[in-house]
Amino acid sequence: MHVRKMLAGAGVGALLATAAVTGPAGAAPAGDTESQEWLVLSEEGAAVDAVVEELAAAGATVESVNDAIGLVRVTAADDAFAEKARDLDGVAGVATNRIIGSVPERAAQPDAVERENLLTPPTAAPQPRAKRGADPLDDRLWGMDMIDADKAHRVERGDDQVTVGVLDTGVQADHPDLTANVDAARSRNFVTDIPAIDGPCEDPSCVDPATEDDGGHGTHVAGTIAASLDGFGLSGVAPDVTLVNIRGGQDSGYFFLGPVTDALTYAADTGIDVVNMSFYVDPWLYNCIGGAPEDPLEAAADQAVVIEAMTRSLNYAHDHGVTLVAALGNDFDNLSAPRVDTSSPDYDDPANDWDNAPYPRTIDNSTCFNLPTEGPHVIGVSAVGPSERKADYSNWVTDLRSGEIEVAAPGGWFRDGFGTPSYMTNENLILSTVPLVSLQDTGEVDEKGDITPIGESTGVIKQCTDAGVCGYYAWYQGTSMAAPHASGVAALVVSNAGRREADRSRGLTMDPDAVRDVIMFTARNHPCPRGGVQSYEQEGRGPEWTATCTGSSRFNGFYGDGIVNAHRAAQVPGIFANWGR
Repeated sequence: MHVRKMLAGAGVGALLATAAVTGPAGAAPAGDTESQEWLVLSEEGAAVDAVVEELAAAGATVESVNDAIGLVRVTAADDAFAEKARDLDGVAGVATNRIIGSVPERAAQPDAVERENLLTPPTAAPQPRAKRGADPLDDRLWGMDMIDADKAHRVERGDDQVTVGVLDTGVQADHPDLTANVDAARSRNFVTDIPAIDGPCEDPSCVDPATEDDGGHGTHVAGTIAASLDGFGLSGVAPDVTLVNIRGGQDSGYFFLGPVTDALTYAADTGIDVVNMSFYVDPWLYNCIGGAPEDPLEAAADQAVVIEAMTRSLNYAHDHGVTLVAALGNDFDNLSAPRVDTSSPDYDDPANDWDNAPYPRTIDNSTCFNLPTEGPHVIGVSAVGPSERKADYSNWVTDLRSGEIEVAAPGGWFRDGFGTPSYMTNENLILSTVPLVSLQDTGEVDEKGDITPIGESTGVIKQCTDAGVCGYYAWYQGTSMAAPHASGVAALVVSNAGRREADRSRGLTMDPDAVRDVIMFTARNHPCPRGGVQSYEQEGRGPEWTATCTGSSRFNGFYGDGIVNAHRAAQVPGIFANWGR
């Protein structure tokens, strides 16, 4: 369980006291009267309604209130609002959110690893694999073979009472491989599109319907978890469970604090069993207690709010029976001894009064956290390629007692199989469902719905039903693709071993700690590879870019307790699950 360092047990005072901001450092830039968004975190135990009244009296417009964790989103045009709000009774911290309508200097997708094959054309034809499964594209799913998903489906395909929340860029509910499993009524979108980074709003309100995904990432994740096993397209790990879109990510791939915490507390309140989190909370790759040494005071204050709000929301979800699964990250880094962070802040917002461009930040492992992965109660998942070697981009650990990694799962690795015909081929990646609009945005599919030469080179697949309804599939890689394999396994565990609560509205439920124990206990042990894993992308940059594996075949820093195994996990009875490990 992720309870390392002082994060899980720290109170708001311990986290925020060192980040208090006074004087000019806490004020917005002089002369800035544009309406600005702020996130105000109430003290734990404080009356949130009273804080809301104080904020309104201070001139703020209250936009939303998350009562579960005491987080209030407000807008204000007062230059000194943050400084005033921090002095109010019951306020623990204030963080900048964004200036309404302003255009950041940069508008880039923060993580390009997942579509690496778009940047590097394949050099060899994909190698055919043995056909398996009932769906026509299942023979391309080497990851499902690795975790014995087809064997699992003979004994457990999941129960539709078990719900998996996809906390991502959205889920395209009308994709023909997903439509039978998406619960549109319970799906929610907690995100407002930001034209500066997401492009023009598709909806006049800039709030997309909860059944759409313009980014593509969330739909890909959803397909791996629970694409239907119905003779069409491909099948997911748990093809009969229910998917709920709890969108917390922008179209552009950014994930900001307010939508993420709203999605997590909603998952808890609505009885979702498993939540998949394939992201980190922007704009900081690492949020540090007191800030990194190079951070200005206002940046440190923002990070304190992120740490405390995420800790509260993860604890709240766990306490309400939600199993939390997260990607370990694609930074080629040892989470137990992180390199200098040169990517943060990754969102240039003129709301902040410090230099918005990324700058080198020294990361102290004992006080800095990659969230949600290093938050409490989160199952951390690393990524492997078809060879079962850790993918070079996948983060790893050397402190085996840190709780940062639990298991490994197939995530794809474009450069796996060096020296063989499979090297740098699309089929080294993970194939899953994607929305049409995302492929049109990348130029892989044209306006008519036909695959373009670019799409052909990246391996895009189009499948149509007898009724003429078409679905699209694409190859991604990343720990973002590994986590949903583990989330699907978690859904099978709950389906098989979960107990029925007296409150039937929650359907099948299971203690999330027991779910974690089953996933780890049934994972297939994997020894450390000889010589570690050299990063192809960073080749020649020094020994720190070579991942060294620590530990034994039973537990190590590359694979944790091993590679998840759906077949073994799906057969563990509930009475055994509650014994623990």
